[in-house]
Amino acid sequence: MHPTGRAFAVVAFIEALTWAGLLAGMWLKYGPYENVALVKVFGPLHGAAFLVYVAVTLFAAVRLRWPWWASALALLAAIPPLVTLPLEWWFRRRGLLELRSLR
Repeated sequence: MHPTGRAFAVVAFIEALTWAGLLAGMWLKYGPYENVALVKVFGPLHGAAFLVYVAVTLFAAVRLRWPWWASALALLAAIPPLVTLPLEWWFRRRGLLELRSLR
C-alpha cells in the first residue's frame, strides 16, 4: 500500500471511530440518561476528524490519481455515519490505495 493510501485508511478509521463516539454520546444525551459528556468530547473530535478526512481524501485523490467517481464517493462517504470504513475496505480491494500509472 502506498503511504498516501495508508494515511487515507488511518484517517477513514479515525473518522468512523469519532462518528461512533458521537452517536453514542447523542444516544446518552437524548436517551434516558440526558448526559452530554460524550457529545462534548466527541463533537469537536469528530469535527476535526471530518476536516482532516476531507483534506486527506483530496490529497489522496490527486496523489493516487483516483477517477472522479472514486473521489466523489470518498467525499460523500464522510456524511453518513460509519461509511468511511467499508469504503476504505472496498478501495483497498480495488487497488485504489496504490499509486496508479497514467494511461
